[in-house]
Amino acid sequence: MKSIGFPELIVILGVAVLLFGGKKIPEVAKGLGEGIRNFKNALKSEDEKVEEKKQA
Repeated sequence: MKSIGFPELIVILGVAVLLFGGKKIPEVAKGLGEGIRNFKNALKSEDEKVEEKKQA
């Protein structure tokens, strides 16, 4: 799979601005960041539970 280059990134950002508007972009980015953070924390807690079960 090819990675995203600079021209593709510019097109994606342009479409995002058209869809959400300039004022909504920070709110969308904040929500996306929080979602990713929650997902990572959930994965970590699952790993810790598996480790505890292995030791018991």
